[in-house]
Amino acid sequence: MAKTELRVNGERLLARLQALAAIGANAQGGIDRQLASDADIEARGWLRRCWEQELGLTVRTDPVLNLWGEGAAGTEPGLKPLIIGSHHDTVPNGGRFDGALGVLMATEALHSLQEQGVRLRHPVWLLSFAGEEPNGFGISTFGSRVLCGRLTSADIARLHHRDTGEALTAAIDRMGGDAAAIDRARLQPGCFAGFMECHIEQGRRLIDAGETAAAVSCITGIYREVITVQGEANHAGTTLYKDRRDALAAAAEVVLAVESLIKDPALAGVAATIGHIEVSPNASNIVPGTVTMSLDLRTADPALRQQALGQLGKAINEIAARRQVQITRTLNLDQSEMPMHPVVRDAIHDACVAAGQRDQVLVSMAGHDAANMARLGPAGMLFIASVDGYSHCPQEYSRDADVVKGANIYLQALCLMDRRLDT
Repeated sequence: MAKTELRVNGERLLARLQALAAIGANAQGGIDRQLASDADIEARGWLRRCWEQELGLTVRTDPVLNLWGEGAAGTEPGLKPLIIGSHHDTVPNGGRFDGALGVLMATEALHSLQEQGVRLRHPVWLLSFAGEEPNGFGISTFGSRVLCGRLTSADIARLHHRDTGEALTAAIDRMGGDAAAIDRARLQPGCFAGFMECHIEQGRRLIDAGETAAAVSCITGIYREVITVQGEANHAGTTLYKDRRDALAAAAEVVLAVESLIKDPALAGVAATIGHIEVSPNASNIVPGTVTMSLDLRTADPALRQQALGQLGKAINEIAARRQVQITRTLNLDQSEMPMHPVVRDAIHDACVAAGQRDQVLVSMAGHDAANMARLGPAGMLFIASVDGYSHCPQEYSRDADVVKGANIYLQALCLMDRRLDT
């Protein structure tokens, strides 16, 4: 059978999506399947049974809870594996597609190859990452960060669950990992031939254009800082305007200055958000004395990042001087953008175009495990359209037709990767 005739079993893929969505489902219509939760454990067991019993894979949990399904050898001895997958955990009250679609699309691609008697040159392995989403331990992209060496046993030893107090090392051991072997989970660069992750877009570009899928060119850089506005707390009734050093009023201007960045046509490709604010003393009859807030700024273009931060700095200095407050800025993350590997990117892009999609590639404005895997070897991503751009919420939805069409594109991209990657 020619590879161009390969097709996935769409009904099976959709049924698996529905089955996995039932694990951790809550009364609000969302899903609670965070790292180390009961639902996380149940989902792992469900995936393990699927991979072992239906696909006949050798399934193992590595020391930091990543779940691996290792398939048969490829037709050319000595070639390294192609790794495909995503993550099965969710944010609190999350949706049923984020992460799960990538895991189950990878599962379906390998299952379809098996059923149709097609062996690729490379072995194909499945991977469901542990703890991609932010969770009670205060960490995200947990499993992939360990694999690429960005997170070590010393880092993990300091982490405890904010609600239960459980140490992350204890949770790892409780769930079948091995906290004593965390550093041995790290992979060496060049240990795989290629990695591909499918994910919903989490935005409106594809759905608004009437497209199903597109390749990702680059995963955004993420810059975060804490901005603190120090004014002067005073009586709300007796302090005249001319005597006020209102930290919240100044902070409001900073928020609007941040918003102005994403309205500036010269900064197209920049996303900037103030997403967390704390006010002190936070009382109805006191002029606010201190405000602390978070800035999240994202772009795949380092020059645009510097331009945006420069404009913001000038605005903040002007606000501080005019309102007679002190504004300090503390960096807490400056994560570089991560381009996808051209061979993997082009395989995904060519499969999209062959299926009738627009000749385009998209920047991912969200972080993904693929950015960490790209530090180890050739990596790429396929985006699937999200209806109305919803994600990280119960309204998250991708149409059945887009899921199945996307899965067929994914399968063809996997075959193209197999032909084009020679390690």
